[in-house]
Amino acid sequence: MGTEWEEAIDSITSVTVTANPNNEPVTTKGIPDDLRCIGIGTDAAVFKYLKAPGYAFKKYANEKIDKVKIEEKVYHMLMDSPFFSKCYASYDDFLVLSFEEGITFYDCILQGIHIPYQVILDVEDARAYARTKGLNPRDIHLKNILLQNGRAKILDVSEYLKPGNDYRWELLKKGYEQYYPLIDGKPVPFWLVESVRKLYNLHVRYISDGD
Repeated sequence: MGTEWEEAIDSITSVTVTANPNNEPVTTKGIPDDLRCIGIGTDAAVFKYLKAPGYAFKKYANEKIDKVKIEEKVYHMLMDSPFFSKCYASYDDFLVLSFEEGITFYDCILQGIHIPYQVILDVEDARAYARTKGLNPRDIHLKNILLQNGRAKILDVSEYLKPGNDYRWELLKKGYEQYYPLIDGKPVPFWLVESVRKLYNLHVRYISDGD
């Protein structure tokens, strides 16, 4: 199966990913026709190669490529778990991961798609599992939890070697339990979701600094 992703190397290499200040999402440039961007984060962008749909390619911004080997190590420590993606290979600035079907919690809220409580329990179990492997599960937020056939899949493990608690998951879980019933099944406007996200990020940084 390795040859399938190796065919994508030239296309992945041709893409430029650039980090932006203030923890804003990265900028991508030069995406060829055989790639589709399926995710944008603050450190990296994720692409799908049309000729090898079973894989996802996470390419880091030039300023963040030190995280490639860190994230590869985390996946190695996680071994085989139903809660996380699989890492098949790493290169200088990108990882080859399993492509995961589903929709992020962020898009569920935008589209009014029901998020069952089971996925909250799944994330709790995933965090407990990661700790048994000597990891510190953190940076868990709406955009890196995937709803997959009624269960949770966590997409980003790049900060699991960092110390400390960023309280992202604790705040998200509390928000789900206290406020989600008010919006369950109702599409929420993009501007409102983004406003809440930015306030949430400010609050996370504030309590993390005070920890």
